[in-house]
Amino acid sequence: MNTSGKSSGPGLPTWLWGLAGVGTLMAVNSILRQRRKTDFRGKTVVITGGSRGLGLVMARQFAQEGARIAICARSEPELERAKADLEVFNVEVNTYVCDLRQPVDIRRFIQAVQQDMGDIDVLVNNAGIIMVSPIEHFTETDFREALETNFWAAYHTTEAVLPQMRRNRSGRIINVSSFGGRVPFPHLLPYITGKFAIVGYSEGLRGELLKDGIYVTTACPGLIRTGSPRNAIFKGQNEKEYAWFKIGDSLPGLSLSAEETARQIIDACRYGEAVRITTVPAKVITALHGLFPSLTGEVLAVINNLLPEPGGIGEQRAQGKDSETDLSYSFLAGPTDEAADRNNQLGPK
Repeated sequence: MNTSGKSSGPGLPTWLWGLAGVGTLMAVNSILRQRRKTDFRGKTVVITGGSRGLGLVMARQFAQEGARIAICARSEPELERAKADLEVFNVEVNTYVCDLRQPVDIRRFIQAVQQDMGDIDVLVNNAGIIMVSPIEHFTETDFREALETNFWAAYHTTEAVLPQMRRNRSGRIINVSSFGGRVPFPHLLPYITGKFAIVGYSEGLRGELLKDGIYVTTACPGLIRTGSPRNAIFKGQNEKEYAWFKIGDSLPGLSLSAEETARQIIDACRYGEAVRITTVPAKVITALHGLFPSLTGEVLAVINNLLPEPGGIGEQRAQGKDSETDLSYSFLAGPTDEAADRNNQLGPK
């Protein structure tokens, strides 16, 4: 047995062979990245949930690169405001009212885009909903609704686009999951369930579609300053739930701006990356959870004990904007309020 750290025969020590192997893998990855690089100028980019928040910020950045933009949402006034926002980039922008919980609506939406704009080059499955509550107040309806938007909408939209992408033997798909699609943070169980589902679907889809020239990227952002908490759904002690959620989204070091998050996701798509996790805390916790799931499970249980107990409005729903208190409206949450103003989260002005 060789225990010296050297090779059993003549040549380099074993650890040097290991370093050479790592170096080779890095070089191959760099070559593949350059071969897969794409330019978005003139490409047709479809973004679900593109009328506000992260979706709108991604639409702006694609537009800045000269892409033609198609966005959908349920609210026509919201879409009109988003279109006015995007048209300053002097690119084609089309908006579509679509209820992504309805597969028929999704098929009509994709067909309309193809009729109006031609083949779709990039699909961004971004739409999602967030519900915050202890498990005691979540119902089967909450889980079904979360899965309809956070998983099934992406599935049906992808299915509608794939025949054309396969025919062209090219295409990019971004599935926006979350750090919560890898680590089951408490008080978000329906959201977590949908996001775990989209991670599995998206990563599996990539392996099956590479042969067709289609690159699927799974985006798992950490906390983002998009202004979205005001439009999230809260149950139980809704005011307390909203306060911790909104302040957490605002904390420097833990959260990332919507602009930087969008830049990273689009960059991952540009190079055909498989997965992009956007913040250092999310990367570290995801890695720890993968290596030590029992340990992180215990830590998450401790965190759960620090969060608001059941009670309050129980199973009733309240939006974040209806759950403001002095604490959630304090300077601690200022960055989230500023992001809400920038990213069409406030409604008509």
